[in-house]
Amino acid sequence: MLVPLVLLGIASIVAALCLGHAASAQPFEWQSATPESQGLAKKKLDTLKDELAERKTHAFLVVCNDRIVYEWYAAGHGPDKKHGAASLSKATVAGLALALLVSDRKLKLDTPVAELVPAWNNDPRKRTITLRQLGSHTSGLADAEQDHLPHDKLTGWKGDFWKQLEKPNDPFTIARQQTPVEFEPGTKLQYSNPGIAMLGYAITAASKDAQLKDIRTLLRDRIMRPIGVADGEWSVGYGKTFQVDGLPLVAGWGGGSYSPRALARIGRLLLREGDWDGNLILSKEAVHQITGDAGLPGHCGMGFWTNADGRYPKLPRDTYYGAGAGDQLLIVVPSLNLIVVRTGETLAPEPKNAKDVFEAFHDQRVKILFEPIVDASGDRPGQTLTAPYPPSKAIAGIAWAPKETIIRKAHDSDNWPLTWADDDHQYTAYGDGRGFEPFVPAKLGLGFARIEGEPPGFQGINIPSPTGEQVGNGARTKKASGILCIKGTLHLWARNAGNAQLACSKDHGKTWEWVDWKFTTSFGCPTFLNFGKDYIGTRDDWVYVYSHDADSAYQPADCMVLARVPKEKILERNAYEFFKGLDEKQQPLWSKEMADRSAVFTHTGRCYRSGITFNAALKRYLWVQIIPGTEGKKADTRFEGGFAIYDAPEPWGPWTTVYFTEKWDVGPGETASFPTKWMSADGKTLYLVFSGDDHFAVRKASLTLGSGK
Repeated sequence: MLVPLVLLGIASIVAALCLGHAASAQPFEWQSATPESQGLAKKKLDTLKDELAERKTHAFLVVCNDRIVYEWYAAGHGPDKKHGAASLSKATVAGLALALLVSDRKLKLDTPVAELVPAWNNDPRKRTITLRQLGSHTSGLADAEQDHLPHDKLTGWKGDFWKQLEKPNDPFTIARQQTPVEFEPGTKLQYSNPGIAMLGYAITAASKDAQLKDIRTLLRDRIMRPIGVADGEWSVGYGKTFQVDGLPLVAGWGGGSYSPRALARIGRLLLREGDWDGNLILSKEAVHQITGDAGLPGHCGMGFWTNADGRYPKLPRDTYYGAGAGDQLLIVVPSLNLIVVRTGETLAPEPKNAKDVFEAFHDQRVKILFEPIVDASGDRPGQTLTAPYPPSKAIAGIAWAPKETIIRKAHDSDNWPLTWADDDHQYTAYGDGRGFEPFVPAKLGLGFARIEGEPPGFQGINIPSPTGEQVGNGARTKKASGILCIKGTLHLWARNAGNAQLACSKDHGKTWEWVDWKFTTSFGCPTFLNFGKDYIGTRDDWVYVYSHDADSAYQPADCMVLARVPKEKILERNAYEFFKGLDEKQQPLWSKEMADRSAVFTHTGRCYRSGITFNAALKRYLWVQIIPGTEGKKADTRFEGGFAIYDAPEPWGPWTTVYFTEKWDVGPGETASFPTKWMSADGKTLYLVFSGDDHFAVRKASLTLGSGK
């Protein structure tokens, strides 16, 4: 449906044109498929459905890969029948309305609310509150709840908030004037219905110059009708509009009602990052901002909840969801291409003495519904994995030299991280072997070598190092996972060190000094981002460190994490910062606290060991990631299995897929990377160094460039 431009202000007209508000040629209709055809286990979904039915579920709908794969309704309910959404409205009303204004560039998450609510300018705390804090329940505004009492039993301003009274006792005036601020905004999580009321107030105030003034009409004409939701399948705001300060205000904290398929369509819009079959309804950045970690306590989105902090380790980190009383749920898992809708009555009673909203509500939801869904989606018998990110536009393809041309040296040794040093040689480290011929006398868990020359005529030379070498096999001893040369000094990350430990060498690997600290949370297999010779050609003065988000190098994770440190302070633990997400301009946010880390890359259950380098000619970061087993078994990637190559214009993304295979024509080994020294001047000819068949293995690759970036 074309947006009626006459109804929009000039700014909205420009935004509509930029976002491509145009009708799709074919209206979208749901198609059905069997769970098995989309990689889900029907028996597990059946079992889950029976459990949900016993817990008074009214609707249970699962969409995977844009297909309805499971749909069940209790008697008296159906796909098009509305059901009360309660606080799920915080996501589907306030959150979506905010996304529209962010897309239109009328609002930013860090806009002070006082710019839109002049009455707050006189309050020293309220005037500092931002939209980001309102949407993520960190504003400090008190909640209109008390002692688990029903709303009709509450007294004072809290009771009046729920009575839908006229001004001055309407909920918006109460939220603005009577609700106290109980702590410094942005310092902790406290669920607040008045906070969401003020978010709706601010959104409406920002829209007062457009003819689409109220949130209900805004959502109807800009989202619900364009995505094909009939007017009779949804309603919001308790069916009421409050006239306050000349603004037509609609409740966004509750009072919504949706059919299950209407909620699924909202989930589809968000999963597709605002695109509805070519009709760009929301900007990608706006979708990320309302559904991603706001970077504040609780790791909430705007009305949405997230798993960005990994509170629920069995769920992918990119899971986000809207939730309301009675466990009305819309769940989206982008990495699994999954949408789940559940409506009904409360799944389980609130635990006694719950200390926060997670213990009171979310922990139970996750255990009863979220985890079984992810478990069912993990069964993919006969299915192939799919790449978690779209194809690269910068690199159209990669061609491998015939496997017969692979160069294999250093028999029975593995790992092989590489760095290009100041003396024009490359330095590396190996594990569980005796290095290059002539072999060292005894097998080492960690040994060192220098690589001289170019393929195919390069040679490896072992470097004896009593202060760096480790003896022992497997996980029992330190092994190299990353190496980097800066100003002639080698820096080495060692895994299996509980979790990882750093060492440095000022004489090209002959002697090593170990720092007196370790990463003991996450970063179980860290590797450095390598640039050119002796770290020339860097984008800035930082060193970047990547790892899968696990304590062990032998345990796959759902995501990759990223740290950075000034290159002159690489040995200082307190100088490290951790990637915590992107801001509204898609720029990275950093924190000194490890606990604030967020995913820089997500691939559920498939994030493992990796190597990353910068292709200077193409200005692309190339990240080689080993896939740790497929089809429900643990593949020995030394001899068989798959890996992927992802690229990005920045160290934090956005990532696209250059190459992805579950089964290469040879074993890819447990680590691999493209050394920068062996990249051609035009960036199109590379050499993959990998540990397949427990060798220093080298294979030539040729890139075909694409037309995009």
